[in-house]
Amino acid sequence: MKPSLQAGISGTTRFTVDRERTIDFMGEEARVYATPMLVRDVEIACRNLLLQHLDPGEDSVGTRVELDHLAATPLGLAVTLAVRASAVEGRGVTFEVEGSDGIDTICRGKHMRFVVDVKKTEARILAKLQKARA
Repeated sequence: MKPSLQAGISGTTRFTVDRERTIDFMGEEARVYATPMLVRDVEIACRNLLLQHLDPGEDSVGTRVELDHLAATPLGLAVTLAVRASAVEGRGVTFEVEGSDGIDTICRGKHMRFVVDVKKTEARILAKLQKARA
C-alpha cells in the first residue's frame, strides 16, 4: 500500500443506468436501477479509488456492504456515486458512499474492503479448491 492510502481520499464515478443495470419484473415502463447492480457499482467505485493507492501486485476484496437504496432511478438517467475512505485500519478500508441521480439521493451507506496480495490470495484459493476436490 502506498503512503497516499489515508482516510479522506475520495472519488466520484458517473455512468448512465443502462438496461443491464435495471429490474425487468415490473415491465418496461417500470425499469429502474436494480439494488444488486447498485451494490456492484458501489464496490467497483471503491475498488477503483483504492487501486490508485495500492502497490503492484495488490488489489482489494469487499468484506461488508451496508447500503440504503433510497429512491428509484429510471433507465437512462445519469448516476453519480461519491465515495470517501473514512477509515484505514491496517489493510482494512471503510468507505462512506452517497449516490445521486440528479433528482434524488438514491443511496447512502458504507462499504468495507480489505487489501490483499494477489499471488497469496490465488494460492489460498487454489489450496481451498484442492481440499474441496479431495
